[in-house]
Amino acid sequence: MRIGEVARQAGVSTRALRYYEEQGLLTSERTPSGQREYPAAAVERVRLVQQFFTAGVPSRTIAQLLPCVDTGHGSPEAFALLAAERDRITDAIEGLAAARDALDLIIDIAHHPTPEHCPALRHPAWEPHVTIEAAATAHDRV
Repeated sequence: MRIGEVARQAGVSTRALRYYEEQGLLTSERTPSGQREYPAAAVERVRLVQQFFTAGVPSRTIAQLLPCVDTGHGSPEAFALLAAERDRITDAIEGLAAARDALDLIIDIAHHPTPEHCPALRHPAWEPHVTIEAAATAHDRV
């Protein structure tokens, strides 16, 4: 099966297939003219790789897991890799949630400014920073 047909059936770009090969996630044979030829099972393999990517698993980890897929036997190391990826994603979610909460606070402060958070509401307010160029421009207008 040619690269374009695999890409069409799997719903990915030919560029993605080349990347998968570079990463050791997919293999092909070469015709005498150098064109890639894939086995029919390549479509299923690409869909599996896509599932791993959708789950947030990086290509280097996918490459470590594929031998277990090929043999149909999960090793303790493979399960540990999957658990580590889940933990990494959980940590990332917690970090994003903390960032979202901080942004919510900033939005709330922007909608309801107080002297504590907004220097312009303080008495005396902070003097605006005026550069030499801005002062010269203001002077020229007078």
